[in-house]
Amino acid sequence: MTDRHLSGPCVLVVDDEAGILESLRILLKNEGFTPHVALGGRQGLDQIESLAPDVVLSDIRMPAVGGLEILSAARQKDPDMPVILMTAQATLQSAMQAVNEGAFYYIQKPFRNDELLAILRRATEHRTLRVENKTLKQEIRRRDKSVGGRPIGKSRAWMDVLRLAETVAPTDSTVLIQGESGTGKEVIARYIHDLSQRTEGPFLSINCGALPESLLESELFGHVKGSFTGAVKDKTGLFASAEKGTFFLDEIGETTPATQVKLLRVLQQRQIIPVGATEAVSINTRLLAATNRDLDEEIRRGTFRRDLYYRLNVIAVHLPPLRERSDDIPLLVDAFLQRTAQQRSEPPKQLSESALEMVMRYPWPGNVRELENALERACILTDNGTIELGALPEKLSTHTPERLVEERATPNPPLDVIERAYILWVLQSEGGNKTRAAEALGIDPSTLHRKLQRFGAEN
Repeated sequence: MTDRHLSGPCVLVVDDEAGILESLRILLKNEGFTPHVALGGRQGLDQIESLAPDVVLSDIRMPAVGGLEILSAARQKDPDMPVILMTAQATLQSAMQAVNEGAFYYIQKPFRNDELLAILRRATEHRTLRVENKTLKQEIRRRDKSVGGRPIGKSRAWMDVLRLAETVAPTDSTVLIQGESGTGKEVIARYIHDLSQRTEGPFLSINCGALPESLLESELFGHVKGSFTGAVKDKTGLFASAEKGTFFLDEIGETTPATQVKLLRVLQQRQIIPVGATEAVSINTRLLAATNRDLDEEIRRGTFRRDLYYRLNVIAVHLPPLRERSDDIPLLVDAFLQRTAQQRSEPPKQLSESALEMVMRYPWPGNVRELENALERACILTDNGTIELGALPEKLSTHTPERLVEERATPNPPLDVIERAYILWVLQSEGGNKTRAAEALGIDPSTLHRKLQRFGAEN
């Protein structure tokens, strides 16, 4: 085979007439292209797969395998591969169908050689630009990730999350993201998608708790016309729409047992059955899921399937609440104030020293989402460039920190009382960060977790 790096663009010509193939092969070779020919559509399908040409030039009317099937195969092999269709019996309908299905051009036989060559050169230039543009976008995305495009945070707990996300991103493994509401589960899901091999594909998401079961199944799996009242036409579900991309199921713990059975089929067989359909449809979609529920507890209650949990929990990513990553609050504050300023087309505001101190003290039960909403509200209520205490939600100033260490007047306290007081004092001095508290105590985080449970101080 001719070395394509030392010659012109590779063009695959598909036709069921040997004479046309030979004349086009000679023409293209003389004009600097690297021609390959396929006698009939079946040979054309084989060569698209093995050769991966730069451009395909195919007759539209051939026995067994026609030009539209060649077009479909080429687009599946490489969406950037231009396909030019030729016909001796052109009709407006066939031309529209070809263009609608993605043909680069539709040319009628007989054609002038200079006309065909001009179209081929435009097609190769088009492909080159598309490939270069895609490569540039990937390089920009890679560079952005390497110079600070990661989700915001510098705390040890958050950095551990990001490192795990970066490790699993290139795989196709299912990931279960767990954490309290507002901790950034969708942010991490998008980060995994952006770093994956599917980054050029779609990222779709749905909140499983936002829809009733009947509507949720239609959204997930699609439906066929007439399958229920209001189904006036076929609908493609989100699993199929996320083909070659990523589908993020948020709050999967809210799904019913009936829906869980269907999700299990997706994970086991990579197939879906649209509502009202009788045949399964194969999908090529990566699944990420998230929940703020304790699924172990839901399994014990019988509201969540154990087999589905094991399928989902291939890789588990636990997001720490904001109260355990207080080091990240100043960074998040700056980022949210910058974003709000851009949205409002005004200079960014900043928190006064006392306002920032209050923000740092508050435990943020709604996590990052609550912090963002509070800062957006403060920006709206502040006319000048500095946000003062009065612009922050009142609950921040009225919040009374929980006393972690109890004062006891016991002259000779038992050892477990001393241990409890000391551990809670260390935890308070570390701002509630359990990872740092465990390091200061010289114990494993799991040991600290068990002790806090025994003390009744785990939240």
